Amino acid sequence: MARPDNPLHISWHDTNFIPFLNATNVLDYFSDKSNSFYDRTCNNELVKMQRQSLDNLKNMIGTEYILLHVKEPILYVVRKQHRHSPEETTPLADYYIIAGRVYQAPDLGSVFNSRILSTVHHLQSAFDDANQFSRYHPIKGYSWDFSANRPITEEKKEVKEKPKEEPSSYFQRQRVDLLLCELLKKFPIPQISQEQNKPEEEKSSTTNANKNENNINNNNATAVTVKQEPNDENNTQIQIKQEPPEKKMKLN
Repeated sequence: MARPDNPLHISWHDTNFIPFLNATNVLDYFSDKSNSFYDRTCNNELVKMQRQSLDNLKNMIGTEYILLHVKEPILYVVRKQHRHSPEETTPLADYYIIAGRVYQAPDLGSVFNSRILSTVHHLQSAFDDANQFSRYHPIKGYSWDFSANRPITEEKKEVKEKPKEEPSSYFQRQRVDLLLCELLKKFPIPQISQEQNKPEEEKSSTTNANKNENNINNNNATAVTVKQEPNDENNTQIQIKQEPPEKKMKLN
């Protein structure tokens, strides 16, 4: 398995082994062949192949892995070191196991580089923001103008700090019935007397009676008689005749 350029950006875990992880088998868990952090040429692999105890690592020279710190059931720290003698070792790397996931602890140089890069980034952004407020005049030289280009954060604050408008004015909160009462007092509604209504009712009744009489006379005047002649061989003829109106005697 090819190693990536930066091992600080990767992690490893075995889901089948995590439920049974403890201080006695954490080194066996770390020495899995699929773990890219584990070096198979270390002394731990030789001791494992020979089925010897891990105490024999102190009598060997070379790269080895030891369990440095334990805080069960979630945290285990494994150290990779080079042993020169039973009492002299040189640390090479530290690996911490959190909830079964293995990560490589960053060294001091990587921590310093990360902090310096973040500091430089924030300083550069601060200088870019300050450069927007600088002004140059041929006579006065350089100056600062913070009124033209204000930061966005201040504009948002001003928008939030605007006074809230009242939902209704004093006039709108007044009751409408009071205004209507005042209008009724100034302009009262004229009252119609019963005597004025009587002639109108009599007129309407006389006009209706006249209309009914005219309709009856018209119906009597237009009487229709139907006369049926003898049937021919193929056709029947129906003649409708209207009686002439009665002649009225003229009085001299």
